[in-house]
Amino acid sequence: MMQVLRKLYCLSPVMAGFLSLNCAGVAIAGSALTEITPTALPQQSDPLAKAQVTSVSQLSDVQPTDWAFQALQSLVERYGVIAGYPDGRFRGNRALTRYEFAAGLNAALDRINELIAAGTADLVTKEDLATLQKLQEEFSAELATLRGRVDALEARTATLEAQQFSTTTKLNAEVIFALTGVVTGQDATGADIPRNTTLGYRTRLNFDTSFTGRDLLRTRLQSNNINTFSGPSGTNSNLPEGNLQFSSGPFESGSSEIGLDALLYSFPLGEKTEVVLEANAGAADDFTDTVNPYFDGDGGSGALSAFGTRNSIYYYIGGTGLALRHQFSDQLELSLGYLATAPNDPSASNGLFNGGYGALAQLTLKPSENLTFGLTYINGYNNDGSGAPGTGSLNANLAFATNSPVSLNAYGVQASARLSPGFVINGWAGYTAARAIGAGDADIWNYAIGLAFPDLGKQGNLAGIIVGMEPKVTASSIATLNRDRDTSFHIEGFYTYQISDNIAVTPGLIWLTAPNHDDRNADIVIGAIRTTFTF
Repeated sequence: MMQVLRKLYCLSPVMAGFLSLNCAGVAIAGSALTEITPTALPQQSDPLAKAQVTSVSQLSDVQPTDWAFQALQSLVERYGVIAGYPDGRFRGNRALTRYEFAAGLNAALDRINELIAAGTADLVTKEDLATLQKLQEEFSAELATLRGRVDALEARTATLEAQQFSTTTKLNAEVIFALTGVVTGQDATGADIPRNTTLGYRTRLNFDTSFTGRDLLRTRLQSNNINTFSGPSGTNSNLPEGNLQFSSGPFESGSSEIGLDALLYSFPLGEKTEVVLEANAGAADDFTDTVNPYFDGDGGSGALSAFGTRNSIYYYIGGTGLALRHQFSDQLELSLGYLATAPNDPSASNGLFNGGYGALAQLTLKPSENLTFGLTYINGYNNDGSGAPGTGSLNANLAFATNSPVSLNAYGVQASARLSPGFVINGWAGYTAARAIGAGDADIWNYAIGLAFPDLGKQGNLAGIIVGMEPKVTASSIATLNRDRDTSFHIEGFYTYQISDNIAVTPGLIWLTAPNHDDRNADIVIGAIRTTFTF
């Protein structure tokens, strides 16, 4: 093959621009040839291809002193069959495959036919035609294969265009199968928790639409029949601690109904600001960094529990509203958000501004690629007596415990440090000053530290350990609600094994000491095996 190419190269200096073994950077007739294996075909419609050059000087890496300069100049000026790569380079110093050469030859033949048909045949010399004829004969098999595959690709493209769902919308889906059960333990009332093993699922279909390439319209459909272990309507555990992030919710039973779980639209406002419109089921992690990498996978990946997923104060905000995310620099970002809980209710003490709400402001600082801090403030109000973070003791879920409207100011500090590629430390502390309207005040604290070991055993795997205190009432002036008497610790361990790019299995255990922050209750141990499918 080398001898054949050298012989053909010597036939005409005009062909030298794309015949040389060191000329695989050639892009003929406007198609930027990508780097391929000898058995692969070049991409004929590369969206990154640069327009055809009109002068060899437009190729930044081609100099007049280069040995092939005259040949390239002739190809550009006489035939117009040279295009560069998207970065403006010719990349003439890498190996040329036989298929790349065949593609270039095919483009040159097409161009010459165009010149002859247009009556400009005088541009084509007899020597060039003779060379092209010999090349065409030598590469007849590759040219036939190339044309056949291009025809097949065109047919497949036409079929896809006729049958595609949308040119702007992509489907991103996640399905969770969860095998869960309580091994041992007592709830907040001292009653034994049933030792039932359950199998449930959560399905999310995200239809992600972009109109400009920089915006996102997300429509999420969800079905979830996983009953939570927490809350009086759960499995009789009567306790928000240990709530699983992928369950239906801390105070509701799972069902198999399909509903609109999330609807949002985000778009850029200038170069550094992103606007997020939350129409349904908005959450803090939609527009701010919860500074808990590897653990905050919203139930589908990372931590198994709601507490281990993110600082509990983030759960005070949710619903419908508006958020902004502005980057002052790569090191400093500001997030602002306002979400209402009943924005579509026109009755008194409801609506977008007169009912329950949560407002968040957060500064996220990144002094380096391996270190991140978050300083968070949340102001909230709940007027129906049901709002609760769904973590911690019953008392810490103040609106639920008192059945009173609650106003609150919550403060959080989060940090994450990557000490090595395989070891990351995360931590947070949260304080909430809450007031049950007409009843009194309460102070609520929570904190945690998490250790993440990414790619442990295999790329894509993750081991995690979380130790912390779920929300606890440390002081109370409410007559019907005392401060929590003891301290319960949340200890969680899990290991995600990435079977393939689309399937991951995560077994894990959650150990709750002194449930409900009361050492009179026997420790709870919850086991879970989560299998996540993504496509």
